[in-house]
Amino acid sequence: MNDSIFNYAKIGIVHSMAFPNSIESESSYINSLKEILLDPFFSVVEIGKNPFDTLTYIAKDLIHLSKCDLTYSAHSRLFKNKLNANSLNEELRKETVNELKRAIDEAYALNAVNFQFLSGHWQESSKKQAFEALCKTTIEICDYAKKKGSMPICLEIFDYDIDKCSLIGKSELAFEYYQRVKEFCDNFGLMVDLSHIPMIHETIENHLKPIKDCIIHSHIGNTSIKDKSDIAYGDNHPRFGYPSGENDVKELSEFLRILLDCGYLNKTKKNILSFEVKPLDNEDPKIIIANSKRTLLEAWQLV
Repeated sequence: MNDSIFNYAKIGIVHSMAFPNSIESESSYINSLKEILLDPFFSVVEIGKNPFDTLTYIAKDLIHLSKCDLTYSAHSRLFKNKLNANSLNEELRKETVNELKRAIDEAYALNAVNFQFLSGHWQESSKKQAFEALCKTTIEICDYAKKKGSMPICLEIFDYDIDKCSLIGKSELAFEYYQRVKEFCDNFGLMVDLSHIPMIHETIENHLKPIKDCIIHSHIGNTSIKDKSDIAYGDNHPRFGYPSGENDVKELSEFLRILLDCGYLNKTKKNILSFEVKPLDNEDPKIIIANSKRTLLEAWQLV
């Protein structure tokens, strides 16, 4: 593709993943956020609950000044509080809904352009009941969000048997879930992540095509699943080109081509395409970000 990727997408990055040490201090958080905001390659920064409450609206102001968009992820809230959107324990499910509503309130206060969450753990014996519980939770939070404004809600598809072990992983179930929720909510969609596709045991094409009309957000990254002893094993988002990794230029190019063919990447509405990459021990975050940008530009040329 000779035309610029910037004509088809808003390029973003997940702040906490790119700079895992940002949680160490207030200065680390602000300085790393500025690294992203000072880079014109990015027009979107993805954040979650601020580890330093006093910096929440300072970060918002910095993002606004930079003319970047902001997306909000509730993942850390769910992980930290051991919550589960598809819990069969109704008390825990309601607690999860309440936490997600608090997260939605914060996302609106930050002027987030979308809101992300994920499904929880499940068991084969109660999979159908967990599915119903997740649909119930999703409809409740979508209704809540719509009463407050127009921010869309999206569920990120994760692995179902390797790391996060989330209910919504396989594309067939993801599509069924999307259809169910969309019967009641028009402010809902799915997030796809290139790094999760190998963990779901599907090809890029077989994963994306069934849900091509459901996608409202996308992440790009890598994973390592060949060796459980590998430091990057699982949902750890190592750099592109990682020796035991699954994704590099070729895979990213295929991912982009399908997103282009299905209309997610387009010139009329430039949707978000965000890096989710994480430096391993002793790797420089700035180098890993540069690696990611080069990989994207090279992959786009092959589309």
